[in-house]
Amino acid sequence: LDPFENSLFLFCGRKTSSIKGILWEEDGFLLLTKRLDEGKFQWPKNNDEVLLLSEQQLRWLLEGLGIEQKCSIRKSRATKIM
Repeated sequence: LDPFENSLFLFCGRKTSSIKGILWEEDGFLLLTKRLDEGKFQWPKNNDEVLLLSEQQLRWLLEGLGIEQKCSIRKSRATKIM
């Protein structure tokens, strides 16, 4: 994978209480860290696997939720009210 693409790369240590991310900006890398005071991140079990996360999955991960939710509320379609 190319670290100079417009992508955020996330890494998690063995303890899973902190996540580090790197993001390339035009003049250098931005290093981000989030450490939880209590609890652990729901990091995927397979350490060798690279995953592509959606924005929603990233939000879930940073909120302490798993990136794969069992179910969610379906979006409704707009209907006319008469």
